[in-house]
Amino acid sequence: MKTIKNYYWMLLCFTMLAALVSCNTNNGEDLTIDNGKIKLSFSKENGSLVVFQDMIHGYEFLDDKKTMELPWEIDFNQAQDSLQAPLDFEYSKLDPLTLVLKWGNFKGDNNKELTVTSEIKLDRDKALSYWKISLDGTQGKEINTVVFPKINGFKDLGQEKLALPKIMGELLTDPRGILSAKKTEEKRMEWVYPDHLSLQCLALYNADKIGLYLASNDTLTYRKGFSFDLDGANNLTYEMSNYPSFDANANSYSPTYEAVIGSFKGDWITAAEEYREWGSQQKWSAESRFKKGLNPDWLEETALWVWNRGRSDNVLLPATELKEKLGLPVNVFWHWWHGCSYDEGFPEYFPPREGGESFIKAMKLAQQKGVHSIVYMNSFQWGDSTESWKTENAAVHAVKDINGNLRSHAYNIFTGNSLTNMCMGTQFWKDKYTSLSESAVNTYGTNGVYMDQACMTKVCYDKAHGHEIGNGNYWLKNFGLLTDQIRSKISIVKEPILAGEHGNESWMPYLDLFLTLQVSRERYSGIGQWETIPFFQAVYHEYAITYGNYSSLVTPPYDELWPKEFAPKNQEQPLDPIFNKQFLMEQARSYVWGMQPTISNYHSFLDTQRKEEIDYLLNLAKIRYQGLKYLLHGKFLRAPSMQIPEEELNISKLSIYAGRKGKNVTAYKKKYPLAYAGAWKADDGNVGIALTSISEKHMLINFDVDTKDYDLPSRGEIYIINNDGRKLLTSYKDHAITVEHQLKPREVCLIEIIPSP
Repeated sequence: MKTIKNYYWMLLCFTMLAALVSCNTNNGEDLTIDNGKIKLSFSKENGSLVVFQDMIHGYEFLDDKKTMELPWEIDFNQAQDSLQAPLDFEYSKLDPLTLVLKWGNFKGDNNKELTVTSEIKLDRDKALSYWKISLDGTQGKEINTVVFPKINGFKDLGQEKLALPKIMGELLTDPRGILSAKKTEEKRMEWVYPDHLSLQCLALYNADKIGLYLASNDTLTYRKGFSFDLDGANNLTYEMSNYPSFDANANSYSPTYEAVIGSFKGDWITAAEEYREWGSQQKWSAESRFKKGLNPDWLEETALWVWNRGRSDNVLLPATELKEKLGLPVNVFWHWWHGCSYDEGFPEYFPPREGGESFIKAMKLAQQKGVHSIVYMNSFQWGDSTESWKTENAAVHAVKDINGNLRSHAYNIFTGNSLTNMCMGTQFWKDKYTSLSESAVNTYGTNGVYMDQACMTKVCYDKAHGHEIGNGNYWLKNFGLLTDQIRSKISIVKEPILAGEHGNESWMPYLDLFLTLQVSRERYSGIGQWETIPFFQAVYHEYAITYGNYSSLVTPPYDELWPKEFAPKNQEQPLDPIFNKQFLMEQARSYVWGMQPTISNYHSFLDTQRKEEIDYLLNLAKIRYQGLKYLLHGKFLRAPSMQIPEEELNISKLSIYAGRKGKNVTAYKKKYPLAYAGAWKADDGNVGIALTSISEKHMLINFDVDTKDYDLPSRGEIYIINNDGRKLLTSYKDHAITVEHQLKPREVCLIEIIPSP
């Protein structure tokens, strides 16, 4: 009897212990967390997000008829590892702002040991949530993708816009309508960071109603994807795709970062300001070469870039003439100087096509006249039709895809020859590119190298290269090693810089200058559904110098080393005057968005044949130069609201490739503003508003500013800088600023708000 009693006592204790354990996991609590700003609720059945509410504005983002899908998805490389449904789901609330969800006991024999755990927590002070995932029991498996979070059922916000930092920035009106119109079965948009995305943030919003803030707080620059899918109920599914490297010996995977999902009221600038608050505190901002003062003075003092191609008499001579005309520093961004055919002969750059002696002599003469030059060299491409590709056995050190194949692409539409990606993770390529850079600066006397495609990353699966297999963050790490190696070898006498294509937050410690071409997006992409916005500048203008555009008044050049049969008869001849206003629009964008101005394919005959346009550019450069504390060093602000007339402009779509073969549409029409404005705050607290007209008519501009929006004192004075000099425009008091100014035809001005002491 005693034995039986002891048995029942032990059974009772075990039952109570099991109940206690159950209480710590599935304890019957509502799976809801809120911080007074947003509220998240999850299904007790499988952990699907069922409520996402903005509590301040009383808005529910999710359709109550949404499907109940798991908030994650795992794609294994081997089919036998594919997951079946989990039998167990546990949850617990660590504190009022934190939930832990756990899935395990998956069906099938291959994933018995696998568990998936997610932690979702709310910010204490903001309408933001942080999502982290971890996998255990992964030994022996290769994982292609871990999708987390995966949230379906986002309702139409009405009058939606989607903003993303694609290269510089793009804005799409009615993304659902665009997705719905796709003729493919899959209605999907997706982007990869770091690659074409320059930072880790998207914003889907109705500016008058509510917005969805989607980001990541990755400080180590791991490769990841962001996407939207449209379902049959017109709801969106948002996914963030995490890409582990292949390591079959690892028994766990947990990204070092979190997904960030939040709510906001405003527009893309509101989202950029939210991201800037975080991004400006990160290592890449603290170690920015621009912010640390590591750039040579000549770079920051550049008033205008000339982007010409070919031999020195087509590049350095026009730039020198333009410098004399402008009376301010003009520098050169130089393509097609090299001895090989563009986009097929890389990296056989030396000797220069005009010969080494001529090149060096021209470079010295230009530098004596104050003109600095950076020369083009692609950062990771090798032409696989070149002799050096064979003799240097380059294929061994090239990027390999998951099947061991090379990654090649034919950019050159005239020859069809390909460029192949070299692996940044190999010492071979770092040594090769360092040697090329050393020759460009030390031997041929240039002032630096433009590293084309620099802010892109590639995925390599070659196990012999010594880096992580597949995804990871080794590309950026090795790019940093490459730039350090280059700087250790090149002479500082020429005050050299390293520039790169696109902009990206993580490259700011390594590059001095960023080429952001979307100012001229229409010239290479035509009129599309996306509108260019200065997203990157809105976040990182204080930390990165941006420049460049395709803004040209002549037809594109043609490389003398390309096939003669495709050479156009009218290369580098004046474009039809109907496209002149497109040139003005591109220059106006650059000015108000805080970029260093650039003209492509400049020739002195334009001074007379396109006098008004060249005069506008030179005047713009002069006015900008008087406001460098705003337009070079300043912090991006929201420009005041103004009523700006629009006009239908003629748009040329011509570049070295676009519109050059076949029956392509090369001209479009679209409405654009006739005036442009941008606002910037200097370190001394003054505010500068860059303002310019591209109209041939007078234009009355009125705007009001609440000083609180710019964190200004209640009173002060307002000055205007234009062709007439700098003069007092008006004064203000009681926190209210009102500005009225009659813009002259094609006027460029800078309005300064100077607080009273």
